[in-house]
Amino acid sequence: MKHIVSQPWLFEHGTDDHIVIADCRFTLGKPESGKQSYDIDHIPGAVYFDLERDLSGPITKHGGRHPLPDVQELAAKLGQAGIHAGSTVVAYDDQGGAMASRLWWLLTYLGHDKVYLLDGGYSKWKEAGYPVTDEPPLLREAVFTPRVREDMAVSVEQVKERLSKPGVTLIDSREAKRYLGIEEPIDRIAGHIPGAKSYFWKDALDETGAWKNEAALAERFDGLRQAEEIIVYCGSGVTACPNVIALSEAGLNNVKLYPGSWSDWISYSENPIATGEE
Repeated sequence: MKHIVSQPWLFEHGTDDHIVIADCRFTLGKPESGKQSYDIDHIPGAVYFDLERDLSGPITKHGGRHPLPDVQELAAKLGQAGIHAGSTVVAYDDQGGAMASRLWWLLTYLGHDKVYLLDGGYSKWKEAGYPVTDEPPLLREAVFTPRVREDMAVSVEQVKERLSKPGVTLIDSREAKRYLGIEEPIDRIAGHIPGAKSYFWKDALDETGAWKNEAALAERFDGLRQAEEIIVYCGSGVTACPNVIALSEAGLNNVKLYPGSWSDWISYSENPIATGEE
């Protein structure tokens, strides 16, 4: 697969000089738990990236619950973690890849292509008997130079412009109950962006929590082959990222993220809202 590496591969290559391992464990609603888990044990050499402190910017009136971080601030943190143009980054979490995918997306957005997700995540690594440690990594600071790919993201205005445009498909990555507006545990308004199709992000994984192969993902997204542009969103621009990876694995290009997602969309009182099946 293009964006996923296996556990045996990481065990074999994890100590190579150019490899940087990133621990992205984080639990929504329990913001300290990821770092606490990392401090207890992690893959040897792994650096920790916090979803809210490192991989998101400050919350304002608009922009959603996890706005994109400032590019220069993130670039500085990536450099401090030893990531530079020659690095291969392998990210993992214990949330099915949701948080690790956010780092994957941000690095790709900043022009870095050599970034992968660890299949199965941390618990599977530990269960398989691979080494873990509580030792902090030895960091070799580097300079990370961002080359932002603006066309990977769309703003709320760009989403509105495209709502009725033929050839544009909008994908909602949240679970069906939230898409349908039946329940909304996090945001203050339930529903979805009119015209969006429901593709729950966890359907990219099999029953063991491993990523489905390219053929299975291609079949999952078969109905989108004719789309000229695919815009992916979720609640706050985090769990949309595994769907971006899955679409790429399925061979679909011209996929863009709406980083503000539903939490940004509903911050504008004039924006239309749909509920139920489309």
